[in-house]
Amino acid sequence: MKPAGPITLLRSLLFVLWMYGTMMIIGFAVIWLLLLPRSWSRAVFRFWLTLVFGGLKVICGQSYEVRGRENLPEGGALIASRHESMMETQAFWQILDDPAIILKKELSLLPVFGWFAVKLGNIVVDRGAAAKALRKMLRDARSRAEDGRQILIFPEGTRMAPGEFTDLKPGVAGLYGAMNVPCVPVALDSGDFWAGRGIVRRPGKAVIQFLEPIAPGMSRDSFMQTLQSRIEKGTRELRDSRS
Repeated sequence: MKPAGPITLLRSLLFVLWMYGTMMIIGFAVIWLLLLPRSWSRAVFRFWLTLVFGGLKVICGQSYEVRGRENLPEGGALIASRHESMMETQAFWQILDDPAIILKKELSLLPVFGWFAVKLGNIVVDRGAAAKALRKMLRDARSRAEDGRQILIFPEGTRMAPGEFTDLKPGVAGLYGAMNVPCVPVALDSGDFWAGRGIVRRPGKAVIQFLEPIAPGMSRDSFMQTLQSRIEKGTRELRDSRS
């Protein structure tokens, strides 16, 4: 990928200031909503995302497209997504009705963003707590799924550069076995437009694609192989379709 030019860098910087500026202004203005039911915080968060993605389109010429919505089951489900940038972390709150995202503990400690992330009922995982953290994650995920919410996990465990892949972390297999709901793999190419690290935001339209669901009941090894294969194949096909 070619280095970003000065105009792209300037537009990217303006967007970053817009995104974090609106977050801080709105967050502190309505911080009292943290004392009210979760639905109030959810409405404000979705309003902020409208500003974020509106600003992204106007300032950087960037947007996203959703494909494969027909693969989303009604009610509780496990969504296992490719992870390349912060874009999808935010976009899923626009795409899904009421997701519960698996977040590392460090994110929950961030001012404003972390406070609302916890209030929204996302699932916070302390990676340093090992087995104890996994048991808590499974309990929280089952509880959210029973409420009809969709559990979202990024099974690679970290943001990956475009074209790079790694083995999936075992937590997704634990969720799949414990929840007994369909698992929907997700392919995407957001890293071509929204840098996984740094401020660069390139013009263009990213694709977030829901793939064929994996029915519950598979063995652990078969599930992991199937999930990894579908995510990698779907992601490569998205990039190949652009070339």
